[in-house]
Amino acid sequence: METTIEVKNLCKSYDHIKAVEHINISICRGEVFGLLGANGAGKSTTIECILGTKKQDRGTVSILGMNPQKERKKLFERVGVQFQEANYQDKIKVAELCEVTASLYKTSLDYGALLKQFGLSDKLKSLVSELSGGQKQRLFIVLALIPNPEVVFLDELTTGLDAKARRDVWKSLSELKAKGITILLTSHFMDEVEALCNKIMILKKGESIFYGTVQEAIATSPYEKFEDAYLWYTDEEVENESI
Repeated sequence: METTIEVKNLCKSYDHIKAVEHINISICRGEVFGLLGANGAGKSTTIECILGTKKQDRGTVSILGMNPQKERKKLFERVGVQFQEANYQDKIKVAELCEVTASLYKTSLDYGALLKQFGLSDKLKSLVSELSGGQKQRLFIVLALIPNPEVVFLDELTTGLDAKARRDVWKSLSELKAKGITILLTSHFMDEVEALCNKIMILKKGESIFYGTVQEAIATSPYEKFEDAYLWYTDEEVENESI
């Protein structure tokens, strides 16, 4: 199976403080990979180094066979990125933002169809600043999909969404996966990770403490539920265990 993201021995420090150390990741086409860990565990640094927005101290990164540092423009024609806290100007409308985004790429998908898929077709003329938190989150996913990417990076993709909206997003991502799109995501929702991810990595203090499937994570822990297993790996307390 074709490998779309390959990370070998990735290391990054800030002022001699290790942010990530010896990270190794291999993701195949059509896989959903979950990068997990508490805030400050090294997820953002890992993703920024993979995308080439930060330069690693050691190690190599390849996306679609390209070096994100050296082949940035060519690579980003084929990669979509959604970040949790995207900043856009207050007075821009949804349709205008989609139009501007589409204009950045040689080829792009019909953003009208994407907005409909994510339940935003009635918001074309709305200001982005007037959208609810959940609507903004869905819009940011649409923006990541406009370039018809082969690889998509999604950061906390369903934060702020209600249960139905979250499941609608999961369904859409499963459809993308079925089309052969590779997805790397971060999430604090373990049910989401269970539903979507082929493989996961759990980071703690910049190091990988687990790499494998959700089922393997459960099997190598003392717990039967993935959320409890995750908390055990990260040493976050499994509270109210007897309740």
